[in-house]
Amino acid sequence: MSVGARLRPWIWLAIALVIGVAAIAMFGDVRQLTARLGGFSWGAFAAALGLALANYAVRFVRWQIYLRRTGVVVPRGSSLIVFGAGLSLSITPAKMGELVKSYLLRGLHDVPVTRSAPVVVAERLSDLIALLLLTVAGAAAYGIATTFVVGAACLIGAGLVLLAWPWATSALIDLVTGPRLVRRFRRALHEMYSGLALLCRPRSLAVATALATPAWACECVGFALIVNAFAGAHVELGLAVAIYASTTIAGALSFLPGGLGVTEGAMTMLLVHGTARLDRSVALDATLLTRLATLWFAVALGLGFLVLARRRIRTRGAATAPR
Repeated sequence: MSVGARLRPWIWLAIALVIGVAAIAMFGDVRQLTARLGGFSWGAFAAALGLALANYAVRFVRWQIYLRRTGVVVPRGSSLIVFGAGLSLSITPAKMGELVKSYLLRGLHDVPVTRSAPVVVAERLSDLIALLLLTVAGAAAYGIATTFVVGAACLIGAGLVLLAWPWATSALIDLVTGPRLVRRFRRALHEMYSGLALLCRPRSLAVATALATPAWACECVGFALIVNAFAGAHVELGLAVAIYASTTIAGALSFLPGGLGVTEGAMTMLLVHGTARLDRSVALDATLLTRLATLWFAVALGLGFLVLARRRIRTRGAATAPR
């Protein structure tokens, strides 16, 4: 069975789950959305989509750097397809479904999963650090989400300590893989940890974070543009950065698919009850459009790349099959 065929069931299950949760969470507002968008400036939405694309472009550069540092050499076009396909699983908890990129690299170029998987984990770690930096900057200026920032910083810091302490991490892997049912994963996890530790050395992590920070700042600016495109609504850029970054972290740390419910609820609450003091209906609409321009745009774009990747895998399989 091809890699694509094995992945298909749980990809569509994840998509169906998230769509269902989103419909339940937002149904009451979607029904009246058309009537409330009469004064909305759609140019801002288009600009937000462009900024989201800029986010993906910068993160692709980081992906290429990570692959080169792990010794994975694949054609740039193929690498772009794999990276883009990973966006289709942005809806999975903490985006860890993007590990599909490792299986696609194996299907397209026989790259071992244990060699490329640390790249995906390192991406998520540098994303969290970048978002935390953006949140700290906003929290310092506006005094919002201070407790959350401290908690997130402690959690991320604990992860970095484990990466820097091989003995403790190796012992933890041995402990987790102690039961017979999961013991066969021990060697693979040790290999993945070695690769991840290499990518998370101070210099490598600093470069990755330096790329991730402006990448995510693009989506923060897109969020500000969408909010300010509503008649009578206004949010300062610094506040928009703090709200978008902190609620994105909250969604990731919730481990819910795509952070659904958590991200939207927190974003709306901060727009209504925070410094912005927006009308609740405007805040809900701005949140919905922001998620369409970021999360759902990424999923739609990623599905196109995923279809292309699966076709290439099938073609490669047919070409190498014995005749």
